[in-house]
Amino acid sequence: MTATVNHHVEALTPQHVQGFAQLAARLADNIGAVVLGKPQVVRLALTALFAQGHVLLEDVPGVGKTTLARAMAATIRGQWRRIQFTPDLLPADVSGVTIFNQATRGFEFHPGPVFANVVIADEINRASPKTQSALLEVMEERTVTVDGVRHPVPRPFLVVATQNPVEMDGTYRLPEAQLDRFLVKLSVGYPSEAVEIEVLRGATMRSPEALEAVADTNMLGQMVAMAQRVHIADPLYAYSVRLAAATRNHPHVRVGVSPRGVIALTRAACAYALIEGRGFVLPEDLKTLLEPVFAHRILLSSDAQLRGVTSADVLRDAVQQVPVPLPAGHQPPPG
Repeated sequence: MTATVNHHVEALTPQHVQGFAQLAARLADNIGAVVLGKPQVVRLALTALFAQGHVLLEDVPGVGKTTLARAMAATIRGQWRRIQFTPDLLPADVSGVTIFNQATRGFEFHPGPVFANVVIADEINRASPKTQSALLEVMEERTVTVDGVRHPVPRPFLVVATQNPVEMDGTYRLPEAQLDRFLVKLSVGYPSEAVEIEVLRGATMRSPEALEAVADTNMLGQMVAMAQRVHIADPLYAYSVRLAAATRNHPHVRVGVSPRGVIALTRAACAYALIEGRGFVLPEDLKTLLEPVFAHRILLSSDAQLRGVTSADVLRDAVQQVPVPLPAGHQPPPG
């Protein structure tokens, strides 16, 4: 678990911020040409990309989860691999395997599909927990250990996983440790009537394979580095910590947001601010990202689940309880 430190780094110039926002808009437009009517979902997915986080897309079949994942991969000029998770998939099918070479009389490592810049883990919750755990190390440390030898994966590295709701047949619930490694969990949702008609009109013409890459891995690496230079004031660090503490102390919560979750929120807020054309974070950025970053990290008590309480309800309570930090010199209204 590594924190992004924003202190004592060179400040971003307005030209840097404007250039970042323009390129981010081009990436979003490119993906939006295939994923119609979901600009905020695309923006949040790009936020995770620039914050060096991973994306979990959960929704019912047929709403465009895999299309979004493939469109993100096609927009970046780099290596991408797709892993179709099934009940009989083995951990070695994901990470790779060491094989004895008769010609050289030695063991050779054959990398698995996880060795790519963008890895699409399709229907990740259809695989067994043992296979799901093959992604734990690589998602956090960007390395794969096979037979005691560590192998680094290419950088930048992004996992875009899709899953169907856990109530559906043939699915295994993702363990909490793995959920915590996803920066954001997003739901694509059903399109509006107008968008669905537009999809039908051009169903055969819009395909992720037809997209042209807008950025390469070098450019993406520079954008990631810029996101780490965004200014976030100390009161906003405190605000993030207090929001997480509010989830831990909530009466309906069994396990609240971890410190990794707080780091994820501040990292995502820095990237989101740049996408919005700012070199500094506002409290509104943290509020916008609170549910996508925090909701999947909260474990509700059994009683809360029976009452129909959701993670979103807990986060709404946290936002109401924790006062928003005000700029220096501003006093809250009396009463």
